[in-house]
Amino acid sequence: MLITNIKGLVGVHPKEKLALRGSELANLPVLENAWLLIENGLIKDFGEMQSIPSSISELSSSIDTSGKFVLPSWCDSHSHLVFAASREEEFVMKIEGKSYEDIAAAGGGILNSARKLQLASEDELFESASNRLKELIKLGTGALEIKSGYGLTVDSELKMLRVIKRLKANFPIPIKATFLAAHAYPQEYKNDHQGYINLIIEQMLPAIAEEKLADYIDVFCEKGFFSVEETDQILIAGASYGLKPKIHANQLSVSGGVQIGVKHNAISVDHLEETDAAVLNSLANSDTIATLLPSCSFYLGIPFANARELINANAIVALASDFNPGSTPSGNMNFVVSLACIKLKMLPEEAINSATLNGAAAMELSDKIGSIAIGKKANLIITKTIPSIAFLPYSFGQTQIETVILNGEIYNG
Repeated sequence: MLITNIKGLVGVHPKEKLALRGSELANLPVLENAWLLIENGLIKDFGEMQSIPSSISELSSSIDTSGKFVLPSWCDSHSHLVFAASREEEFVMKIEGKSYEDIAAAGGGILNSARKLQLASEDELFESASNRLKELIKLGTGALEIKSGYGLTVDSELKMLRVIKRLKANFPIPIKATFLAAHAYPQEYKNDHQGYINLIIEQMLPAIAEEKLADYIDVFCEKGFFSVEETDQILIAGASYGLKPKIHANQLSVSGGVQIGVKHNAISVDHLEETDAAVLNSLANSDTIATLLPSCSFYLGIPFANARELINANAIVALASDFNPGSTPSGNMNFVVSLACIKLKMLPEEAINSATLNGAAAMELSDKIGSIAIGKKANLIITKTIPSIAFLPYSFGQTQIETVILNGEIYNG
């Protein structure tokens, strides 16, 4: 496939550049009036139209993209795509002024999703998750991380992870699976935290390892959930099975989750709505990625992450959706990029880099996707005719995506 007359080929980073730190994030290389050749699902070559080789300029399978931009697919490194049912009743309760504690007391929250998921079959979960994933791909998502964590029992956590494994096998995008049984304490373990942690370590982890169901392990390190000491214990156990950490940290308070994540060389620490100088210092020169989830802040009405200070501190910043039924019932990465500009005060270039190359890095995929480089997977977005790349986040709530290409082929879902 040959793509010609590209108004701007976006994200032309050197192939060896696997993540962007601090001020590098504002550098989004764009090749104007360009062409791009795809072969065997990979980016074969690209350049300026004035120098297109005559040997390929007349290929029959070509797309003319005059007035349009081509950029890497969104790389969404934090989602909870597999769930049994929506929670719009809690949405109404929030509008009525009910607190998180009120909603939980009325049977809502994570435990609500867990109860519903425990009753759903694996086939039902796979079908509903497949429908969601098709929609996300049409919105430009070309790589996705999916967490468990709504099971909270041995059987149901394994059920969720098996669904994710089936999604990996049946969809044309890279998918990473994260084990998040440490999402909340089941009611029966409310006063026996160590009992539940023992269940995770002694029963869940060996079964997951035997079936090769997870790439990462995650813990919700937050006051009222899992303490720093409990997080430490779970991450050590996960490492013994080869599971690298990704941490839910500092969503509701400065919890110490960032520091424990950095201590364990976590791939990423996610949320970070609450930060202080110690958090900034710990991420300043760390390879652990700060993954920000602005649509969660938008939906819950909580503070937005301090992206500017993280960037100024020389951290690696990524953006992700946090798609889940309770706090972020949207996986639209176009909206995430818009929110990053509007609410996190990120430049369009910073937001796009954070949602592509750095998002890929937060899934350890940036050697294969996330930028325009020869040999990388041809997972691409072709925009509609738009005046500039800044128009993407500017036109929030609308999709400016005209065509999605995955593995070098147009995706029709």
